[in-house]
Amino acid sequence: MRWNLLYIRKCVPANQKKIKTLRSSGALNRHPEKVRHPLFTEHDLVQLKYETLRAVQLDGHPIAQAALDFGLSRPTIYEARASLRQAGVEGLLPQKRGPKKARKLTPEVRRYLEELVGSEPDLQAVVLVQRVRTRFGIVLHPRTVEKAVRKKGRYRP
Repeated sequence: MRWNLLYIRKCVPANQKKIKTLRSSGALNRHPEKVRHPLFTEHDLVQLKYETLRAVQLDGHPIAQAALDFGLSRPTIYEARASLRQAGVEGLLPQKRGPKKARKLTPEVRRYLEELVGSEPDLQAVVLVQRVRTRFGIVLHPRTVEKAVRKKGRYRP
């Protein structure tokens, strides 16, 4: 009995460590309770997607049934299948969410802001936003402008 308790104590931290690692990399299955498959209870979303696709392709499960068994939506399975075909198993890894680059704060807008702050260091962020809107037709949030100009170390609101 004592050996079992020691074994459990050693395994639980490793499991928690794995969950923490999966969460930080974006690969944690946020809804493991939706997985109904009796042999699959992992928290690893990449493995879950792979096993779902394997069940569909090799075992011949219909996608609707695999979606129920593995707790994934049908669009997620279709997306995973396309990603697997295009990039292999690496395609199942989580991708960075949100915009991939600055859409409004282009290098040209940044240069303009630097010029304004360089010539008039006491300008408030609201005034800078208005001037960018007038010149470029772009609506920026004052906090965005503050952070962009502060990176250069010249702006003190």
